[in-house]
Amino acid sequence: MLRHENAVLRRQLAGSVRYEPADRFWFAALSGLIPRRHWREIFPVTPATLLAWHRRFIATQWDDTARRSTGRPPTPAAIKKLVVRLARENPRWGHRRIQGELARLGHRIAASTVWEILHAAGIDPAPRRSGPTWREFLTAQAEGISATDFFHIDTALGRRLYALAFLEHGTRRLHITGVTVHPTRDWAVQQARNITVDLGVHIESLRFLLRDRDGKYIEAFDAVFRAEEMEILNSAPRAPGMNAHCDALSAASDAKPSTTSSS
Repeated sequence: MLRHENAVLRRQLAGSVRYEPADRFWFAALSGLIPRRHWREIFPVTPATLLAWHRRFIATQWDDTARRSTGRPPTPAAIKKLVVRLARENPRWGHRRIQGELARLGHRIAASTVWEILHAAGIDPAPRRSGPTWREFLTAQAEGISATDFFHIDTALGRRLYALAFLEHGTRRLHITGVTVHPTRDWAVQQARNITVDLGVHIESLRFLLRDRDGKYIEAFDAVFRAEEMEILNSAPRAPGMNAHCDALSAASDAKPSTTSSS
């Protein structure tokens, strides 16, 4: 211990003493060989500093940040060429159709990755090369669109309540069909039946139901609205802008927790 301390002092005779990581490692390792009651007499630092060095040394043994790669693995060049080839030879195929064909060939790749490859190659990822954009479609069909989504409210007692809301795009009229602690698929189907009953003849003016891809929206849920001659529009994965009005409602519920007791 004294020999190592003298080596540190000889290395830095011209200025203040600075302990390198290797010095801290040796001090922490040697502390296990010396009774703790003698640390203050032997070591050039306080016992608290020595323990802090030891904790930092142990923490680095479990830190795999340097060994862990970040982000997705790169897509092989052969897969990129195959995606571009399929798009050019089949101009009516969209990025999701191409993803499905790749899955049949044994290539597991996300639809968003196919979209990025086509976009980088200057190819429109959509199956139609012309037509209205999503914003233009929503604006033109606002009177006939109803959007739905779940949002939650945390009560003053810490209980989380879930509600299913339906929002008419044309009038911004909001319908909250029910509130529950445990939303299930059967519960969602019952709320679909409730909203069709509550709207009555007004539902005839609605043509589309916009929803996300939540697993609670099962086939029976969609069947309720198809029976009313409504078409189901699914928003794309990880695309909150496609159902922005309901997502804004969910964000507002997160920002303003309920002050009422759970009942």
